[in-house]
Amino acid sequence: MPSSRPFALATVAGGFVALVHASLTWPLAATLAIFGGGAVAAFVAEAIVIARDHLEHYIGPTLLGVPVYVLFGWTGVVYVAFRLALLVVDGLPAVAVAAALATTYDLLTDHRGVAAGYWTYTDDLPGPRFHGVPWWNYVGWMVISSITAALASPFL
Repeated sequence: MPSSRPFALATVAGGFVALVHASLTWPLAATLAIFGGGAVAAFVAEAIVIARDHLEHYIGPTLLGVPVYVLFGWTGVVYVAFRLALLVVDGLPAVAVAAALATTYDLLTDHRGVAAGYWTYTDDLPGPRFHGVPWWNYVGWMVISSITAALASPFL
């Protein structure tokens, strides 16, 4: 298994770059909403899935079982997806497009984290899987990405 340290550092760096970009180009309230509120939404969702023994992470450090790097990665991805969506549409349609973009990103990358041994889906819930990643993960990305983008929308 490759070292997880470069992966976690790159994830945190990407989220940090997104945060700096937002703080330089967006109103403070929008930046706090998408990064602060988004981190809380991601944390709660991740904590629930971990507590239900559906997902196990192998990269630390963690906060109540949730790897800290996840919070940076999640908010960074949703921020970039939302900024791209805002180039084409605004308001609620931008939230929907951002959620679709963020979920598509996860569809293209999540199974690589599983293959690299960074996390494992340990659930036995019925339904389809894509390269070992269960359907509910993508539904979760759609919902939490929508919430995260919607938090910033009123401030833009």
